[in-house]
Amino acid sequence: MQQHDFLSDQELIALIQRVFQPTDQDTSIALLTDLPNSPADDHPAWRQRRSLAETWARRLDALAAQLGLRADLYLYASVDQNNADLPAMAWPCRRGPLPILASELDTVTAEPFTTIFERHSIVIAPTQFSTTAPLKLAAARHGFRAATMPGFSPAMIPALRLDYGEIDRRVQRLKTLLDQADAAYFRFETDTGTAMLQLDLRFRTAHASSGLVPRPGTAGNLPSGEAYIVPYEGERAGDASRSAGILPVQFGDEVVSYRIKGNRAVAVESAGQASREQAQYLNREPAYGNLAELGLGVLSDFGIQPIGQVLLDEKLGLHIAFGRSDHFGGQIGTAQFSSPAAAVHIDRVYLRETQPAIQIRSLMLEMPGGKTFPLMRDQRYAI
Repeated sequence: MQQHDFLSDQELIALIQRVFQPTDQDTSIALLTDLPNSPADDHPAWRQRRSLAETWARRLDALAAQLGLRADLYLYASVDQNNADLPAMAWPCRRGPLPILASELDTVTAEPFTTIFERHSIVIAPTQFSTTAPLKLAAARHGFRAATMPGFSPAMIPALRLDYGEIDRRVQRLKTLLDQADAAYFRFETDTGTAMLQLDLRFRTAHASSGLVPRPGTAGNLPSGEAYIVPYEGERAGDASRSAGILPVQFGDEVVSYRIKGNRAVAVESAGQASREQAQYLNREPAYGNLAELGLGVLSDFGIQPIGQVLLDEKLGLHIAFGRSDHFGGQIGTAQFSSPAAAVHIDRVYLRETQPAIQIRSLMLEMPGGKTFPLMRDQRYAI
């Protein structure tokens, strides 16, 4: 590895101390990583991530005297979907080479996730498929705190060295604005014209994810740097969600235009292969069309560039998510999908590099009293 994609022992210790702020009550860290179910699913980036999890567990355990925390590595069979529920069991991996496939795990040594969560007050999850939703919910139940790292790669390590005090200041400022806002109004420009979207932000509290998770019962992404909020989903009797308009999302060279009504994508108004596939997805899984998150990342101002991985890229700027929202305080969870395995939370990231055919011309917040606050202009924050 190059120096930029490797943390020294002291950097690793500093990272744990900064992110989790351990106390005398903390005694152990659990590192979780998922294994593919078949050779066809595996790929080099996933293998590299599993190797990183193993290396961090081994190094952290060797540093236990300095850190005051022992480290345990646990493996589990991939659930093959981002933010689907975790399986019931995981396997400790204490020595020897990592298994390559989930079928190689020894069922005799399996431990319930509930036991793992009760024995470890800190959890780190560098996984292929995101565990953010299930770990947020489990952290609240069991009292541990977790850093989720779906799709993590060595290219993200520079983002772990940033000034997270300044990141937290900016994220808290954005959270305050989202807390106060009643609505967000977007003007997108695409090759086919202008798209306007309103997101209803009433009755909601925003979240600050700045890469710091010192409080038991909480979980967040690492690296991080965003404020986010679940748009109002219309659960109050007689008060429908006002989220409505057109949301464009680029798939390859095609821009798919979703018709939004009541905070749901209810139809696809564009034409093309991706548009047909997305229309079929909405028909098959209506809960996928729920607008689950408005996120505002800040890391682009710190010189971080997108790398094609949502974990990092969404922290650089605006993103809007489809699907599951219960882990953020919303109403849509696994019960609203055709099966728990079908539950997803998928972020669409609006950066020039990730969606070059779509430009954010403006993002205005409607504040109390009908006043407006210009938050973004021509892809950049106006504050």
